[in-house]
Amino acid sequence: MSRNGNYDRLVEQITDLVLAKIGGDDYCPSFCSADVQRIVDAGAERIGVVLGETATAHDWASLIDHTLLKPEASESDIRQLCKEAAEFGFASVCVNPGWVKASVEFLRGSGVPVCTVIGFPLGATLPDVKAYEARRAIFNGAKEVDMVINIGALKSGDDCTVEDDIRAVVDAAHENGVLCKVIIETALLTDEEKVRACLSAKNAGADFVKTSTGFSKGGATVHDISLMRRTVGSDLGVKASGGVKGIDDARAMFEAGATRIGASVGVKIAQEAEGLKTAPSTASY
Repeated sequence: MSRNGNYDRLVEQITDLVLAKIGGDDYCPSFCSADVQRIVDAGAERIGVVLGETATAHDWASLIDHTLLKPEASESDIRQLCKEAAEFGFASVCVNPGWVKASVEFLRGSGVPVCTVIGFPLGATLPDVKAYEARRAIFNGAKEVDMVINIGALKSGDDCTVEDDIRAVVDAAHENGVLCKVIIETALLTDEEKVRACLSAKNAGADFVKTSTGFSKGGATVHDISLMRRTVGSDLGVKASGGVKGIDDARAMFEAGATRIGASVGVKIAQEAEGLKTAPSTASY
């Protein structure tokens, strides 16, 4: 069975178990399969990348957010991004909010969801503005949102503001069954600040922590991924973004604890994987 098939079966099994615990077939408005999908994707119990030696380009692609966030990206660029996502089966396409609606149309019928960015790339907008931006993007069809934290507040030691800022977007996402990833912009932080940022995201109920916007002075590093994984444990997903240039970088990130990769070179990674017939190591978090 394919990885996607295993994923779907796992979601169904967990849904059945939880529904059995809360009363069989009775309707429960506080729980649905979207909640389970979010839990499985984030890896509350186990985040494992289990691909055999015959892993295909699609197997690798299913772990990658195929990303294009350049301000000069044109409609034809976005259309090509979506075409590649549908062809390779990427985990999502990640685009700026202005391209969400078009991307949903380009991907219709492909099964590939649209991810977008919130408060991007500085994280310096107000919490209610970020929450509105998230809801508007979700209205246009986004199924995942990657929000940037209030970096200045974090560096000022104001963790309460950081957590409240994250929670505003998390609540907007979760009320619609949408995944929320939290970009902490590791290149601007000390290790102590990275830990505090991850804990704020965890306390606010986020699904993932993510390293970078790709617009600062550095991207993901193995050290940062390892530190973030140790901080959040098995409760959250960890996304490596920025600086992943090929399959060797991707492998290193997964071995350090990443469960998702954000990259503009997703096609290259998938093609390298297919050519080498290689795969990420099995990992349990």
